[in-house]
Amino acid sequence: MEGKIIKGIAGFYYVHVKSHGVYECKAKGIFRNQKIKPLVGDNVSIDIIDEKEMKGNIVDVLERTNELIRPAVANVDQALVIFAAADPNPNFNLLDRFLILMLSQNVETIICFNKKDIVTENELKLLEETYIKCGYKVIFTSTFTDDGLTTLHELLKDKTTVLAGPSGVGKSSIINSVQPEANMETGSISEKIKRGKHTTRHSELFYVEGNTFIMDTPGFSSLYITDIEKEELKDYFIEFHEYEDQCRFNGCAHLNEPGCGVKQALDEGKISNIRYENYKLLYEELKNQKKY
Repeated sequence: MEGKIIKGIAGFYYVHVKSHGVYECKAKGIFRNQKIKPLVGDNVSIDIIDEKEMKGNIVDVLERTNELIRPAVANVDQALVIFAAADPNPNFNLLDRFLILMLSQNVETIICFNKKDIVTENELKLLEETYIKCGYKVIFTSTFTDDGLTTLHELLKDKTTVLAGPSGVGKSSIINSVQPEANMETGSISEKIKRGKHTTRHSELFYVEGNTFIMDTPGFSSLYITDIEKEELKDYFIEFHEYEDQCRFNGCAHLNEPGCGVKQALDEGKISNIRYENYKLLYEELKNQKKY
């Protein structure tokens, strides 16, 4: 029987089998010998050992389409990063770090600003223009008025989407609006593993419908970019690319060099000041990072 791991905790893996439900499984010892660690999102083959109690063993991990390191999940089609448009105000530095992280792992990202009902049209326009220029899909939602949730549902359809964002931005409300049974399913698993429902300390996958899954990950308040060199950072700021051939020097870092096409575009308002300031901060951080 084949299914998908929706949660892994304390050596147990909870496998969703379509039309059957969730089985509590252990991974066979063979995986330890092969140094394979099953991940949330893995498609697996299981042997049923107790149909009534819904218990089984994972006997095979099927080939992965991809594997993310942070968060540690497999077979992801896209990421949806959720920030509040206000209350709390979006932390753009944190958002840009997440975008770089996903780009470095070749995962397409959609940016969702929730709580659109509490900000002005001008504030929404600024958010949209800042990130659409960078080539990202930007959507606005309100779980209070249900605005934008139909669009969101369409973007998630037939894909496995990893959801991320800081705490307090309405991530849980969005999950519950897309999949009202998420609470119930979490509840049944919580009962099995005797853990609280609302402690998202582990990545967890929710089945929505058809081939649609959403993956909740722990809320983050900081992210460190460690796997790229300072010279590579500019490649992750997509909006720089079209102006780089106007730079006087090859390998221009777009900081203090004369004749910089990117800085010229910044002065002309073609590049977001918010993004450029984050670029400078991250560049300094990478420059000062100790190499072990």
